[in-house]
Amino acid sequence: MVTSTQSVNPAANLITSLNNANSSLANNAASAATGATGLQDSFMTLLVTQLQNQDPLNPMDSGQMTSQLAQISTVDGINKLNSTLQALSTSMSTGQSMSSATSLIGHSVLVPGNTISLAANTPATAGVQLSQPADSLVVKVQDSAGNTVRTLQLGAQKAGVVPFTWDGLTDSGTSAAAGTYKITATATQGGNSSAATTLSSGTVDSVTLGAQGASVNVGALGLVALSSVAMVK
Repeated sequence: MVTSTQSVNPAANLITSLNNANSSLANNAASAATGATGLQDSFMTLLVTQLQNQDPLNPMDSGQMTSQLAQISTVDGINKLNSTLQALSTSMSTGQSMSSATSLIGHSVLVPGNTISLAANTPATAGVQLSQPADSLVVKVQDSAGNTVRTLQLGAQKAGVVPFTWDGLTDSGTSAAAGTYKITATATQGGNSSAATTLSSGTVDSVTLGAQGASVNVGALGLVALSSVAMVK
């Protein structure tokens, strides 16, 4: 009895496998910088194995092998180009960030903080950042002992940054002593409390460029990430 078996061409399987791999790699070239190297290694391993075990009467098509090598080299080149463009983009972004930060030197800004500084005979400024509109916004100014010296009724406000000014007077109408006070904010919407983040005011003295990007030095408030600056005045 004669048993027939279907002949399978290993070269065809190899080419099909590489075509599929190349297609997948090309679609993800920007995010797979090491993919081409791994594919090349796999291809060479498969190629050497195939050459060692190929049927002398049915050898691999050299044209197909050359085409696959060319495609792999192209993908490798694209990955290197993507890496170069990414580095250039990062460099440009850093430069733009630094330029934006340096333009703030000498300007007053509102940044996350819970203090307000009062100078003699000079109104003090600060702010509140609302995540949603508020029917009522109340800010309390407290001294170092935690006593409320002034309650500011700011009324209904839209979502976003709400700057405010304290005239330096207490609730009783007397002048508060110069110094640093704590501020707290309470916002309500439809009878429910809503998020309210207090913002402190300061002047940008200098700019620092670090691993996390540009930061501004806001006097006593310290270094603040450029992305955290809520308002420039």
